[in-house]
Amino acid sequence: MIYLKEANLVDYEQEFIANNKIPYFENGFGNSYFGVSKFEFLDRSLPKMIEESKGINLGEGRVPQTIFYLWDDDVIVGMFKIRHYLNEGLRKAGGHIGYGIIEEYRNKGYGKEGLRLCIEKCKEIIKEDEIYLFAYKFNKASLKVQVANGAYFVYEDDEIIHMRIKI
Repeated sequence: MIYLKEANLVDYEQEFIANNKIPYFENGFGNSYFGVSKFEFLDRSLPKMIEESKGINLGEGRVPQTIFYLWDDDVIVGMFKIRHYLNEGLRKAGGHIGYGIIEEYRNKGYGKEGLRLCIEKCKEIIKEDEIYLFAYKFNKASLKVQVANGAYFVYEDDEIIHMRIKI
């Protein structure tokens, strides 16, 4: 069964392993917790993820975001972020949802299903009527996933294609 589960202390070992399989920055998805030690992940990174989901101790220019791991039964296959609202920077690049699928699980439908599940979570979290998404022009797979989930084209600039999904 494929499902999203919020970052939590109970599953920290699987979350730690997954975090180190999702690079710091790849295809437009940023994983600022990549490469930390197991101790640092449990002591600092994971508590920070949980605090950010509650809007606690947000850094300058940051908005609350909830990190979900995409599970297939008992294996984490990806990571999804939902930003609860957008600041001006996130409206230009970033959007409400960011996601990354672990390389060995790509091209198996996890991105499409994970985004579908994430959109359902957005209905509970986001107070706007549209979800902002973007993809770098070179990331055709992400664009395909977004369109398969009802995203429509808004505009593009030199590097990024901006998409939206109505809630």
